[in-house]
Amino acid sequence: MEEQKRTFDAERAALLVKDLRNNFRSGRTRSYEWRVAQLQSIWRMIDENEKMIVEALYEDLGKPELESFTAEITMLKSSSKEALEQLKRWMTPEKVKTSVSLYPSSAEIVSEPLGVVLVISTWNFPFLLSLDPVIGAIAAGNAVVLKPSELAPATSSVLAKLLEKYVDRSAITVVEGAVAETSALLEQKWDKIFFTGGGRVGRIVLTAAAKHLTPVVLELGGKCPAVVDSNVNIEVAVRRIIAGKWACNNGQACIGVDYIITTTDFAPKLIDALKNGLEEFFGKDPFESKDRSRIVNSFHFKRLVGLMDEVKVSDKIVLGGQRDESQLQIAPTILLNVPEDSLIMQEEIFGPLLPILTVDNVEDSFEMINEKSKPLVAYLFSADEQLKKKFVQNVSSGGMAINDTVIQVSVSSLPFGGVGESGMGLYHGKFSFETFSHKKAVLYRSFAGDSSLRWVNACCPDLFQVY
Repeated sequence: MEEQKRTFDAERAALLVKDLRNNFRSGRTRSYEWRVAQLQSIWRMIDENEKMIVEALYEDLGKPELESFTAEITMLKSSSKEALEQLKRWMTPEKVKTSVSLYPSSAEIVSEPLGVVLVISTWNFPFLLSLDPVIGAIAAGNAVVLKPSELAPATSSVLAKLLEKYVDRSAITVVEGAVAETSALLEQKWDKIFFTGGGRVGRIVLTAAAKHLTPVVLELGGKCPAVVDSNVNIEVAVRRIIAGKWACNNGQACIGVDYIITTTDFAPKLIDALKNGLEEFFGKDPFESKDRSRIVNSFHFKRLVGLMDEVKVSDKIVLGGQRDESQLQIAPTILLNVPEDSLIMQEEIFGPLLPILTVDNVEDSFEMINEKSKPLVAYLFSADEQLKKKFVQNVSSGGMAINDTVIQVSVSSLPFGGVGESGMGLYHGKFSFETFSHKKAVLYRSFAGDSSLRWVNACCPDLFQVY
């Protein structure tokens, strides 16, 4: 296995894609029966191996068992189940109207698979974010290569072993490895690339895809703000913020709350409520809590410490700041009014640090958000209906949730994806099927109803000559 990983180069990647393309062209992945069989196998794979999956997630991230079930296993089961229940309807051609000038005629939109697709996953929700797009690609009838993240090696190994055992290996395969293997894959021509990760690597993927004019979905991230109005149920708001920040993979989530904006007058009350809420969630000593994931590795631990210890930021800490590199843990940390030009406000935090910025009027937050790159998600907590409407109308983001955090991704009837630098393309539910499908326009006509007017210009061009 180690030798295989070391020698996966562009030549082997090309052979892999060739084999997959031949299998796709044989038509085996197009049938409803094949798609259903693979989706059923994935559901069974998850159900029969929950313990192994939970153990891998704990090994990679120290992820609590409950979080592994709710945020990864349960969501994947739901995704598989929905695809199985809705697949026939998704595959049915959509009838559309035609013009009376084309009578008699009919038309439809046919969803056809793209071909051979590449899914490059990430490490923070390594099981969910690997298989969720794969489910969409299979439902759409494609052959798939999955490249899991090397930063979650235990989960990557489990994915490779389980998928090899449960699904059709001639059309669905896993390539493990790091930069060299990913680079070898990106040299190939794909019919679509689906990438989840950060903007730096996203640009590399997009550049590689451009050489072959390959369409790309980029699920990136950004600095997701939460605006907190004073007109709120503060206890409920705080619990939901904590759930969407520290209880969500310890802040290592692209949809997690990155920073808060509230009014100067309300900030002290909000901070006190957050302090109390954090103690309720994680106890007096958060390092003893079994309900928090750890930081993924030493590199990211040191990166987060660097954000906290920057000279212009270190004196802004109002709660937390403790760290233990041996455990790769940083206490839940709140910072008040850090400078806009500080590093912590210039990059996605992706960890348990939460800056709170203050404004005189809550609507001033709209401009503050819009001055930055468009976030993947924007959150608002308020009981003011007019403020909600203004927020939705005036703040641009990939998605939104009002008076809650992160759970919007569990609504499969809503598309999930970014805008601008937070990404491009959509998935979840039917949107996953459509992402990996081509909508083919088809017009049907008989030999009846052929109007001579259509051919006048061709037969008698002088009639249309302007003198």
